[in-house]
Amino acid sequence: MSELDVVSGTAVPSTRRSLGANLQSLGVRPGMIVIVHVSLSSLGWVCGGAVAVIQALLDAVGDAGTLVMPSHSGDLSDPSSWVNPPVPRDWWQTIRDELPAYDPLITPTVGLGRVAEVFRRWPGALRSAHPVMSFSARGPRALDIVGSHELSFSLGNGSPLARLHELDASVLLLGVGHDRNTSLHLAEYRAGIRPERGCGAPLLVDGRRVWHSYRDIELDDDAFLAIGHDFEERMQVRLGRVGAAQARLFSQREIVGFAASFLRTGHRGER
Repeated sequence: MSELDVVSGTAVPSTRRSLGANLQSLGVRPGMIVIVHVSLSSLGWVCGGAVAVIQALLDAVGDAGTLVMPSHSGDLSDPSSWVNPPVPRDWWQTIRDELPAYDPLITPTVGLGRVAEVFRRWPGALRSAHPVMSFSARGPRALDIVGSHELSFSLGNGSPLARLHELDASVLLLGVGHDRNTSLHLAEYRAGIRPERGCGAPLLVDGRRVWHSYRDIELDDDAFLAIGHDFEERMQVRLGRVGAAQARLFSQREIVGFAASFLRTGHRGER
């Protein structure tokens, strides 16, 4: 969506203050731990753009709360798996030899939107060490969430998603659907239904760039919208508006359990 489309489609501009009021009305409270997925354009025209959105989110959770966002960098993966676009096979080894190593300070996010990219560079934000599936967090529990991120099985029990589950975090979707709900990937691991595959990425090890191979599962988000639909019919989800966007706030622990059951049985799950 172009900036002109955003402006023409906005009746009243949003601000840090108005977004904060919307988040409070939705149920975001000081001290909460929240993983956020957001489409900036869906909010309508925001005075201050991504910066104002992040400020409003931080205001809502307060100094005692912790804000988390994905900061994935999918282009630091093995070129044999690239599809958008694919690259010629005779390029693969050059890419494996020369692709810059992951650096949490400089490696940009890919495909996550402006808010996630601004947040991963926010003062005080910490970023996990995974070269492909990192997360960024800011707040008192940030280090607990992103301080340890295992390379293999990147969104499973050794990931920040599992730490959020332990801490009974909330998920906040702003203008996006459950197909963007990264926490549902944790359910894929816990359902135990996905095949494994080999992966690779460039890492810095003792200051030296190395190409490192690791194991993961075949992630598949095809069922995520159906899971989200059934979850919203049966479980507690707070719905509202933040700016011009439809917003959803709910328990990460509840949707992961629900989704794992759904994936194992092929039908509606339980807590």
